[in-house]
Amino acid sequence: MKINKNIAISDTGFVFNPLNGESYSINPIGIEIINMMKEDKSFEDITHTMLTKYTVEDATFEKDYFDFIGILKHHNLIDTNEQA
Repeated sequence: MKINKNIAISDTGFVFNPLNGESYSINPIGIEIINMMKEDKSFEDITHTMLTKYTVEDATFEKDYFDFIGILKHHNLIDTNEQA
C-alpha cells in the first residue's frame, strides 16, 4: 500500500492533494500509520507496532485500520492498485 506520490503530508497531520486542491487533517495515530506505509511496512508490521505501542485489541485495531484505509482510498490519497 502506497501513499500517492503527489500527496504532501506535514508532520502535524496536514495533508494536501495538489491534484484536486483538497486538504485534510489527520490525527497523530493516522500520521504514524501513514509514515509506516511510506516505509513500505506490511499490515502485519503496522499491526504489531501499534498493538505494542498502544492498548488496543487486535480486532479493534484491524477494523479501525481498514476503515482508515477506506477513507484514504475514498479521498484518492493512496494508490488503489495496491493491496491493503
